[in-house]
Amino acid sequence: MARTLDAVESRIFESRDFALDGGAVLPELRIAYETYGALNGAGTNGVLLTHGYTSHHHQAGRYRKGHAPPGLDELTTGTWDGLVGPGRAIDTDRLFVVSSNMLGSSYGSTGPAHTDPRTGKPYGPNFPRVTPADIVRAQKSLLDQLGIKHLVAVAGPSYGGYLAFQWGVQYPEFMRGIVPTVTSPKSNAGPSPTLKLIADLATDPNWNDGDCYANGGIFHTMVKMRVQTLRFYGIEAQLSPTTPDADQRDAAIHRLAETWARVFDANAMVVLRRALEGFDTTAQFGRIRAKVLYVLSRTDKLFPPSLAPSVMQLLDRARVDARYLELDSPYGHLATGVDADKWAPVLAAFMAELQR
Repeated sequence: MARTLDAVESRIFESRDFALDGGAVLPELRIAYETYGALNGAGTNGVLLTHGYTSHHHQAGRYRKGHAPPGLDELTTGTWDGLVGPGRAIDTDRLFVVSSNMLGSSYGSTGPAHTDPRTGKPYGPNFPRVTPADIVRAQKSLLDQLGIKHLVAVAGPSYGGYLAFQWGVQYPEFMRGIVPTVTSPKSNAGPSPTLKLIADLATDPNWNDGDCYANGGIFHTMVKMRVQTLRFYGIEAQLSPTTPDADQRDAAIHRLAETWARVFDANAMVVLRRALEGFDTTAQFGRIRAKVLYVLSRTDKLFPPSLAPSVMQLLDRARVDARYLELDSPYGHLATGVDADKWAPVLAAFMAELQR
């Protein structure tokens, strides 16, 4: 039986006067993160894990009591538990794994719900615009402080996959491989998805153009939106084996949504959605020096396998060493974590190749 990680701690990296692409400067930068394994003397055995749009940075193991970020606890399951740990595909006996929260997100990193030191009030809708490049640069600052000189790989699902591609073009010499999963190298999103999200949030009478904190927040609207998202991602298929009764399954989904809605900030959703407007790394594929393992799920409605041929063709034209894996999984957008066993051997072989 594979060993598990225990005594995991969520920590905070802090920096000051962090300049953003748009010209704004954050007086204080905080990035929540976790580490698994130990850094070697040369600082060259690091792996960076990135997380999904509305997810958290707890990717593996169990928390030491009292060391979980707000909204999580020692019972919270790591989203990539089946892939990260001693003897697993991302082997923490050999690798120093850093799982970083995103700038602008929740669970401890600087975001709209945090206090602007210049006003003493939450940033709220006034939080400055960020880009994927800003998010990656903040993560690079964290890695520098930890003493990491070179990464074996950057890996992550969904929004984290966007960031893996961004790492590949932004710091092409800093890693040997990237593993973007259930994702795409571009979003093609203009302002419309952001405007629709804001319109959905504004149906709550407490929204107040995003300045909703003094009004008690918009909990019930967030729960409703989360239930819809979980269903779209494939939560029904995940819960069906253990919760076959439809009413009990609905109740379980609502409990998951409520737990999330107590922590995740609505303005963070807006900030991270807006960051993807115009996001496209494909024109910079020629900069990629890392090997690529691109993974999609047969049943994913958000990033269907039909994306793969064009992505792989563009990588091939750019002379990138890339390979593609399609998971035959019923778990949709959740497949890389829930169905970890189906691709762990391929990931293990890829990681071993990168370490040779």
